[in-house]
Amino acid sequence: MLCPACSAGRRLTLAASVAGCQHKHSLPDLPYDYGALEPHINAQIMLLHHSKHHATYVNNLNATEKYREALAKGDVTTQIALQPALKFSGRGHINHSIFWTNLSPKGGGEPKGELLEAIKHDFGSFEKFKEKPTAVSVGVQGSGWAWLGFNKEQGCLHIAACANQDPLQGTTGLIPLLGIDVWEHAYYLQYKNIRPDYLKAIWNVINWENVTERYSACKK
Repeated sequence: MLCPACSAGRRLTLAASVAGCQHKHSLPDLPYDYGALEPHINAQIMLLHHSKHHATYVNNLNATEKYREALAKGDVTTQIALQPALKFSGRGHINHSIFWTNLSPKGGGEPKGELLEAIKHDFGSFEKFKEKPTAVSVGVQGSGWAWLGFNKEQGCLHIAACANQDPLQGTTGLIPLLGIDVWEHAYYLQYKNIRPDYLKAIWNVINWENVTERYSACKK
């Protein structure tokens, strides 16, 4: 077991390499127009969600100047203080980059092929499967995500909830296939505080082709 000082040192070394990287993260383009998911998710929500909320995560993730200054000065206290914000923004960027591809104006219905068979095997039926992430999403207190993930060791699908912007794979080990954002900014302008109505509507725009591609890729 590593001593606390060694563990802290490794974390700071990793953070230093990340901060020293000149790579800039960018806001991914949506593969559809802001109004393409209407009437299920309106254009105003998509515009604000993508161009404001997700963009803020990207901008904050790229704002590493203060961190590099702290590294240059050997200011460990400031480095540690800045890490939570960088991690939060990075997690938000990861989650939303998956979320946009999980949606499509041509979505809805049921998946096909091996993903549908896996859903039936692990949950009994597609309808029973849909009940589980909906129930998990309704149960999220405050902000968070509901996920369909793949357990590579067990070779099966799982439903999980993550608080705030905690990433599925980093917190549970599950490989993310489908994420449902239940932060209020994802639905409040259209559905107010009635989260179940949003959850009922979002199934109409789930991009099962994308989810299936993710499932096939993680099984290789």
